[in-house]
Amino acid sequence: MTQAQPVFYKQPRPLRAEQDATLGLLERVDYSFASISNSVPLAAAEFTQACKHYPILFADGAKPQPVALLGLRGGENLFVNEEGAWNSSYVPAYVRRYPFIFMENADKSEYALCIDDAAEGVVREEGRPLFADGKPTPLLENALAFCRDYQGHHVFTEQFVAALGEADLLTDNRADVSLATGEKLSLGGFKVIDEARFNQLPQETFLLWRERGWLHLVYSHFISMSNWSTLIDLTAERAKA
Repeated sequence: MTQAQPVFYKQPRPLRAEQDATLGLLERVDYSFASISNSVPLAAAEFTQACKHYPILFADGAKPQPVALLGLRGGENLFVNEEGAWNSSYVPAYVRRYPFIFMENADKSEYALCIDDAAEGVVREEGRPLFADGKPTPLLENALAFCRDYQGHHVFTEQFVAALGEADLLTDNRADVSLATGEKLSLGGFKVIDEARFNQLPQETFLLWRERGWLHLVYSHFISMSNWSTLIDLTAERAKA
């Protein structure tokens, strides 16, 4: 499950008012771009909502990344149908942010709002405009605010994951699933929080984590494990289609 970042983005580049005066987005929201991703990055602030719908795992790597698991097979998102609709009441922020993204400049001194030129919903001379009379439209202003907020949550997420690592709570895991059809699926390359180790943390650590808003993130992760059965059921349903 280790993934190169950023997922989805093929040709991201900075937005420019003069260059992009005619740029717009199609009215219809189509999530087909996410249909071949079986996991997406998840911000810590999303855990309490995401835990009701998806298993929350930590993708393996030098810096483990929280992800929402969307499918049991590589390249299959069980929550995007053939029409490009998302079949769940909660769509991860990483998905909702697309085709916009913040990217650092060459010397990493600041971020610029970028757009993926390869996104099918990005068009010229039609759709919802990003600029009007050389100024950002409300659509673009909202996208900027969303990306800025997302970036702030990313920092908080990194702090939480770093704390998990320092406490040695992340452990390698894998899932082996047998479907009713007889098909066997295996999924690895991810970590989970070791509940036994978590329960043995010193009281002062519990108090510190409660103060920093991390305890409910751990419990949300544990709750999310019940969603494995949902993925198994969805996989079986898709196999019948």
